[in-house]
Amino acid sequence: MTATDPALTALANGWAALYLLYGRIEAHIERALQSEHDLSVREYSLLDVLSRQHDGEGGHLQMKQVADAVVLSQSATTRLVTRLEDRGLLARYLCPTDRRGIYTDVTQDGLTLLEQARPTNDTALREALDEAAKNPELAPLVHAVKAIKPPATPAHP
Repeated sequence: MTATDPALTALANGWAALYLLYGRIEAHIERALQSEHDLSVREYSLLDVLSRQHDGEGGHLQMKQVADAVVLSQSATTRLVTRLEDRGLLARYLCPTDRRGIYTDVTQDGLTLLEQARPTNDTALREALDEAAKNPELAPLVHAVKAIKPPATPAHP
């Protein structure tokens, strides 16, 4: 295959369109969350991921799992956790069964802010997708995003 191979060009164009869609969505949500709740997209994502933890088996996430879920490096995730902890939105504590492990939980203030910010996030996401759907290059991607079904929620013990 050469660099001008139509299959490679189509793949590169598809990736460029996906990256453009992601960037537009993230920027729109970022502006909404910052102006309404003084939260970044990453902060919101971290609060959301950590709020879904539970006390059952496998219910608490290790920092690597959290980093993977918010698509950041472990060091960037640790810095983000520290910032939110300094704001009183997260709390860290030692794992009761493994003194080397540290858990991070969302505080009541963090849960309150998350619940206040969730409608803003959801509205901004819908707005960004609706706007992107007007672009013929992005419309198929928007359709694909909207067609994704949420995963089944596991029962917590």
